[in-house]
Amino acid sequence: MFNLTVPALKHIPELDPGFMPASLWNQAFRDKCSVENSREIRIAIHRPDGTGTVHTERILTNEDEESATLNFRLIERVVKFLLWSCGGTQIVLEDAPSLAQALSDQYCKGGKRDFDVDYSNRFFGDTLTFSSVSTESFPIPRVTEKSESQIGLKGNRIGFDLGGSDRKCAAVIDGEVVFSEEVTWDPYFESDPAYHREGIIDSIRLAAAHLPTVDAIGGSAAGVYVDSKVRAASLFRGVPDELFSEHVENIFFDIAEEWNVPIRVVNDGDVTALAGAMSLNDGCVLGLAMGTSAAAGYADNNSRITPWISELAFVPIDFSENAARDEWSGDLGCAVNYFSQQAVSRLIEPAGLKIDPALGKPEKLILVQEAMEAGDDKAAAIYRTIGTYLGYAIPQFARFYDIKHMLLLGRVLTGKGGELIISKAKEVLRDEFPELGKKISLSTPDEKMKRHGQAIAAASLPEI
Repeated sequence: MFNLTVPALKHIPELDPGFMPASLWNQAFRDKCSVENSREIRIAIHRPDGTGTVHTERILTNEDEESATLNFRLIERVVKFLLWSCGGTQIVLEDAPSLAQALSDQYCKGGKRDFDVDYSNRFFGDTLTFSSVSTESFPIPRVTEKSESQIGLKGNRIGFDLGGSDRKCAAVIDGEVVFSEEVTWDPYFESDPAYHREGIIDSIRLAAAHLPTVDAIGGSAAGVYVDSKVRAASLFRGVPDELFSEHVENIFFDIAEEWNVPIRVVNDGDVTALAGAMSLNDGCVLGLAMGTSAAAGYADNNSRITPWISELAFVPIDFSENAARDEWSGDLGCAVNYFSQQAVSRLIEPAGLKIDPALGKPEKLILVQEAMEAGDDKAAAIYRTIGTYLGYAIPQFARFYDIKHMLLLGRVLTGKGGELIISKAKEVLRDEFPELGKKISLSTPDEKMKRHGQAIAAASLPEI
């Protein structure tokens, strides 16, 4: 494979010296395009409902093997990012038939990107396709801006958040939380969807007992939800496929029908971003939670969440040929291996920390955190490395999202280690991407948001 000449990193991740930031690789490719024959290319991603987005890049027009290889490397990674950020089933390239065919050969059943094909179908119930059309007939998808915003604060509302180890609920009257409760549960490997249904209803009843009436119910949960339908979610991973469509896909609508109120359920990352926008009183907020996985959400310039899926765990941020391999998707350099408990576990050995490899990732994280609090520089090296990753990844995120605020949370950000991650990321932005460093603020949730922000934001989702 042909390689670009990418400038040396000003901040090399000390435990991962082979790291090749997507942001720097892409910049090197754009620099190459500026001095060689090149053209603009539009990439449209369409959903079955006609919505979507258009992304623009430049590609080389030289008809040689090196140019073709580099063009495909860029466009394939861009498409991968679009599939897991925006989401869709029809990819249309502007006047690039060979690229469309090469993508079709990888993104197909049994192909290199079989995982992405399968999940695109799960999300939208349609087959992933690639095509090339002329500039004159290039189709522009319809962009929708749904009104999931702060407008929905009036009335008696219930907000809930469904996590892997607990479920939270709150009663909200005109934007004020009058009751909140957290209940432990273990939904991951429950095969009977009745377990999930009863648990959700129990939380709603707990909150409803503190309201004079229930006007609306809003919720957040890990996974992909399209128009409040469950498309793919770890909460229901134990439910067999033959039960999923009948008992899980419309579970929230069935519950809402019992209560005879409007309901809206979205990805928990989006609700976190919305809560952040409310707290900051500003929009363009990208939330990134570093926990069991890497969860994300986005609130636009109007402080509204979008129809995008924003499953950023699977977007590529490391272009090294020796990048970490995601155990689930099989792809290299995906964000989940850089911004989660998986990242911490992966870096323990190169850091030289003596931690039993047989322990689970949550237990390993606790031991790394304890070492960090005790002043162990080997633990600090793990956090500095993750912070370096983040500093180089933010410009890649900013190619697809308009970002003014980066809201960082999750167990990996707990304590001194989290502070070190943020300070190192700021350092990278300052030295490598000074303009972005001035534009984008990095922060963690304040105490008010931690306590009630998620519940208020979730409760605000439905329109009455």
